[in-house]
Parts: sequence; structure tokens; C-alpha cells
Amino acid sequence: MADQAKNLLRELPSVDHLLHHPKSEPLLARLNRDYVTQQCREILDELRSAIRQGKSVGAKELAEESILSQLETRIGLDREPKLIRVINATGTVLHTNLGRAVLPQPAIDALCRVGSSAVNLEYDLAQGERGRREEMIEKLLMNLTGAEAATVVNNNAAAVFLGLNTVANGKEVIVSRGELIEIGGSFRIPEIMAKSGAILREVGSTNRTHPEDYEEAVNENTALLLKVHTSNYKIIGFSSEVDLTQLVEIGKKHKIPVMEDLGSGALVDLSRYGLPKEPLAAERIALGADILTFSGDKILGGPQAGLVVGKGTWIKQMSKNPLHRALRCGKLTLAALEATLTLYQQSANIVEEIPTLKAFTRSLKEIEEMGERLLPALQTALGKEFRLSLEDSTSQIGSGALPTEEIPTKVIAIQHDGMRAERIAQRFRGANPPIIGRIKDNRFLLDLRTIFDPNDLIPNFKQTGS
Repeated sequence: MADQAKNLLRELPSVDHLLHHPKSEPLLARLNRDYVTQQCREILDELRSAIRQGKSVGAKELAEESILSQLETRIGLDREPKLIRVINATGTVLHTNLGRAVLPQPAIDALCRVGSSAVNLEYDLAQGERGRREEMIEKLLMNLTGAEAATVVNNNAAAVFLGLNTVANGKEVIVSRGELIEIGGSFRIPEIMAKSGAILREVGSTNRTHPEDYEEAVNENTALLLKVHTSNYKIIGFSSEVDLTQLVEIGKKHKIPVMEDLGSGALVDLSRYGLPKEPLAAERIALGADILTFSGDKILGGPQAGLVVGKGTWIKQMSKNPLHRALRCGKLTLAALEATLTLYQQSANIVEEIPTLKAFTRSLKEIEEMGERLLPALQTALGKEFRLSLEDSTSQIGSGALPTEEIPTKVIAIQHDGMRAERIAQRFRGANPPIIGRIKDNRFLLDLRTIFDPNDLIPNFKQTGS
């Protein structure tokens, strides 16, 4: 066996031979030589490893033509984008793992426009000198929220971090124990507070906090009162919290600013569309919050960003903090955010123009009618051995917004006597583009709330041969 392995290893061509083979010429003409060389080495290393492990490797597999065929296949796969479109049929509208909010068309157009040319990102065209990159966003946010000033960073966690570091570095921040939340990715308020340089001062208990708890905790080293919207869980039963109005009163009494992390945040009242009300940024500013932070890619329906609005004196300090530069947004984010906020400012029917809001507010009748049209076509695509049914179910908003609320929806349940739900889900993920559903009670479900075009589903199954 050892001699056979040595003979096979001797038959392996050198990298130099592979690169000088006629079949390599087209690759080297259009690709970086170092890249092609590295791919050759990796294939040869894999073959050597297989031979040494005693795996079945024949002379045919060691031939230069065979190795170069592998090279072409590998390069072809390597050139395919890794971030690809998928169909979200999970029933979670704002699915963090699937990229959260789908951008409105004006935001997509803005991305293409600014990505393809030089833009006046930090250039004042009127004065012919350097300008501020957040200026156009600031004006829109001020108009939409009633705040004195605004700025933007790359996500809401960054906004909270910047606020804490700016206002309370080396000083105490008072926050209720019931608001020391953890969100996705093990991100915890106490940990980000520690990294910001602020000192955590917990008050109250997990389920009950009172105004006097804050009053008693205030001292000469207190720099900030922090309120965190518990967007990803609810405490039900014997509980109480200090609302923003009470906290603002305490802050004014002791001349201490109040900062609120809204998490999702909203610019329109969802209760107008039959959904529970999520805190509105404009209302929180009207109640007296000095600093307010919220996300751009959740309920707002825009790109990932951390939006900061509030009193001019505090926002100005945050903008001058050196960390602001480290956390700032690039031109693509700013362009998409400007387009999204402009829709909120100008649109006569915002829920039709923001895909996230449109998904939230679709009528059950509309979803059911689409499901009825889709069901027979999907049955034909899958084959008679699959059992399909259109059923009632519920969707969720996702990304920590309104965690206990569910939205009525319709799902297509798919079953097969010889195939478990996990295997059906795997086959759907293998479609082009992949279709992501959910599994419940050993049945694979396609939630239709976020499916606006049934053709997003049907052609993919035909291509996969399901």
C-alpha cells in the first residue's frame, strides 16, 4: 500500500505543468495568475492528502486534464456571489438571518446611483468646500420626529454605545434591572455599557421598578438616566416600570439627561392598521427624551443604521466624539436611508411603498386568494406524491419588535409519506433561489405573508426537479 501511494504521488503533475497546459491559457488570460496558481496548489494538496489517507484515487483523476477540469469547476463556483437572494417564507417578516427589511425601490435606485459615480458625500456644492455627510439625514429626521438635531451611525448598538461614551464615560448610568436586555448574538446592555466606559447603576428589581428607585440612586457621579425599550420580551403579571414622562421629570429635577433606546422604533402608528402600537420616535421626543436611538432596518423598513435624534447640545457632542467617525455610515447606507426617509416625509400611502409595512398590513383575504391560486400550480410542480393544504396560521414581526404579537396569515403545509419535513425543507433550500420556510409538527410550511408574487415559488421547484 505504501509503494502504491508513493507511485500515485509521483504521478501528480507540478503546478508549473498545469499552468503551462494549453487548457490553462483561457483561465490565465482572464484571471489573476497568483489566484489560479493557488487554486492549483489546493487541488494538488487535496489529492496528496487523499492518497496518503488510502482513499481510492486512480490514475485518471491524477491526469492533467482531469485536474484542470476540477480547476475550472472550482473557479466557477468561487466566482459565484456568496450573498444571494432567498425567498423568505418563514413567517418572520423582519428575519435577522435573512437580512431584515427589504428596501423600497427608491432606496434601491439610490444605491445604484451613488455606487456608480462620485457623489457630494462630504462636499458643499454651494460653498465649494467640505460639508457634513449626515446633513441630509439630519434634516429629514428632525422633520419626522420633531427633534432639535439628529445624526446616524452604522446600527442601533453603535448608537447606544456612542451615546453612553459621549455622555457618561467614567460616570454612572442609572437603568432599571428589568431593562438590562440581551438581544441577538448575545449582545447585552451591561456589556456594551462597560465597553463604553460608563458605570452601570442598576435600580429596582426584574419585574418592578419605581420612580423613587431612580431618585435614591442619583448622586454626584450620575451622568445619565437610561431607558431601554424591552422590544424582544414582555413581563406580564405583577410588574411596574417607570415611564418616560416620569423619568424625564426626575432628569429635569436633578439636571441629568435622559436617553432612551427604542430598539425598533417607528415613524408611523401601526395601530392605525390593526397592529399593536410600537413606540413612535416623534412621541418620545415630545415627551422630553434628550437622546433617542432606534434602528433603520427594522420597523422603519430601511437599511441597517442607528438613528439618533434629540436635543441639539447632546447630538452635537456625539457628532464630535472621535468614535462617531469609527461608527459612521458610508455613502450607500446614507443614500438608501435618505430615500427611505423621504418616502416617510412625502408619500401619501406609506404602507404601500415600504415593503416591510406592506407585509405587516396585508389583508388576510389577499393572502388567502393568492394561496388559492398558488396551491394547484405548486401541486403540479411538486408532483402527486406530495400532500398540500392551505391553512390558517400566524406570522411574527421579528427582530425583537412586538415579540408577543402574532399576525394572522395563511400557510401552505407540505407533507410526503416517504420524506420527513427536514428533508423537504432541505430540498426547498436547494432551489434557485433558495426558499426558506419553517417546520412545525413535522410538516414543512410556506408562510405567504411575505410572498407577493407566487412566481417566486413555482419556477424554483421546476428547476430543482422536485
